[in-house]
Amino acid sequence: MYIGLKHLHSGLAYLALLALVIIFIYALIGALSNKEFTEKDRKIALIGFILAHVQLLVGLVLYFVSPVGFSLLTGGGAMSDSAARLTALEHPLINILAIVLITIGYTRAKKFGESRARFRSIYMLYAIGLVLIISRIPWQNWLG
Repeated sequence: MYIGLKHLHSGLAYLALLALVIIFIYALIGALSNKEFTEKDRKIALIGFILAHVQLLVGLVLYFVSPVGFSLLTGGGAMSDSAARLTALEHPLINILAIVLITIGYTRAKKFGESRARFRSIYMLYAIGLVLIISRIPWQNWLG
């Protein structure tokens, strides 16, 4: 189960990151060109919203079943090792914060009346969430 979740979490990350980048660019273009925010635009933003949340759920399950997740915090010594601290604390905490920001961006976009404000809510908060996610990816484990 652990290996399958680990592969799902890694594979889904590629999709989620790609979707967030595309949605950011799409919303930025929409705001700069004064395009009308339509139902199609909301659904495009929803794709990134859903992928980010599914990635979070898989990551939380993996965190508690993994030998290098929550168990590192309870075993002690994780704070003195930067790789263990990234895996046990920084990666989950910062990514939860990123998903919260993405959620706020999507929710605010639904509430605004003006199209430009809707696009701005999406591109600004999705971008901040994306930067936070990218900053806490364990690159040495993911790519190597």
